[in-house]
Amino acid sequence: MFDFSRETIIGFLYALPGILFALSIHEFSHAYVANKLGDPTAKLMGRLTMNPIKHIDPLGIIAMFLVRFGWAKPVQVNSRYLKKPRRDMAFIAIAGPVSNLISAIVGFILFWLAVLFIHRATFLSLEIKEGIIYILENFVYLNIALAIFNLIPIPPLDGSRILDSFLPPKALLLYHKYEDIIRIVLLVLLICEIITIAPIVDWIFLKMLDVATSITLLFL
Repeated sequence: MFDFSRETIIGFLYALPGILFALSIHEFSHAYVANKLGDPTAKLMGRLTMNPIKHIDPLGIIAMFLVRFGWAKPVQVNSRYLKKPRRDMAFIAIAGPVSNLISAIVGFILFWLAVLFIHRATFLSLEIKEGIIYILENFVYLNIALAIFNLIPIPPLDGSRILDSFLPPKALLLYHKYEDIIRIVLLVLLICEIITIAPIVDWIFLKMLDVATSITLLFL
């Protein structure tokens, strides 16, 4: 399960900038929307920033290296400040995945431009060119993965907070009654690699490649 090979370590270091950005934009977006909806808690805690130091959980980064998934410090939200708590909590929750999807699209445009034109940069070595493309590809993949993963409606993921807004009161109470058990089960399933979102992320990335290729061919 744990791979400490030289290739894995180097690959993780290449991916680290994308990891830090993806987690930071995710948490910043939660904080930004919460503040816009009237809750200043995250802003007062210094979370309304893209500075990764404010968002990163060291244990979450280590877990991402060891078991291929991780986490950042969750943004604190005080629902008492919100005019419509259930609705607004859903908006706050979905802001993180949406920010990652937007980042993935922007990153993919940069990645595709690099694929098309970086070979013309004669002042760069082949290793640097490959490194740039690899970093951008990982950036896209990480943001897609973080968005999809957080939309799973299982506590403590964002998807569970979105689902909260649609469940009737009795179902909501039952849902939260077993929240801790669900969280533990999810963690075990992820560590044991019984569940994975990799096929979904791969499919989305390939579809993006298909669209980019089709658009490019129209202008050739």
